[in-house]
Amino acid sequence: MNEAIDSFLSFIQDMDPVLRTVLAGVAIMLETSVLVGLIVPGDTVVLVASTGVEGVLEYLSLAVVIIVGALVGESIGFAIGRYFGPKLREGKLGHRLGPERLAKADRFVDRRGGIAVFISRFLPVFHSVVPMVAGMSTMRYRRFMAWTAPACTLWAFIYVSVGAGAAGTYRELKDQFDWAGWVFIGIFVVFSALLWVVKHFLMRFTDRSTREDTAETPESSVESQN
Repeated sequence: MNEAIDSFLSFIQDMDPVLRTVLAGVAIMLETSVLVGLIVPGDTVVLVASTGVEGVLEYLSLAVVIIVGALVGESIGFAIGRYFGPKLREGKLGHRLGPERLAKADRFVDRRGGIAVFISRFLPVFHSVVPMVAGMSTMRYRRFMAWTAPACTLWAFIYVSVGAGAAGTYRELKDQFDWAGWVFIGIFVVFSALLWVVKHFLMRFTDRSTREDTAETPESSVESQN
């Protein structure tokens, strides 16, 4: 077990740190872009890149690049929605995303405004669709950024901390305990379980927010977005 993890961590750590950081930033930018966000596993790339972190400078650099990448990707999605949304909705992209999924995202943004933008960062699929939907709504870009920036920052530091923490813990224990590899794996298992609980809770909140029988008035929807 330890030998396999050693090989994996050595491969990641031997990679040029600048290249590793840039790749993670590009991956998260693509994940948050509506055009390719459904096929790029940005969160996995970030976790893997985080295991190669050495020192505070690399930690902060990776976190900052991921935040910037996420904000750029979401800004692209917002711009696509603002300028090309209606055409894309009726074209191949809308068909690929699914009318039901888009309608659900529409109702979520319409009824929850900025809160929907914040929550979407932590939900699969939604973090790729909601920026475009927000762009098609009356929400201003400044308002959009005010909600998505703290969400992206929180998300980045959580993922980088887990990846770097798991790798750092393993390196401290591997020379003393044969079961250090299980600790490394256990950290990711516990993190995945916690993520599932959080995402399940947020999805239930999203489902309640998008039920048609709880629709808000148009006036209250506009107020929630501005």
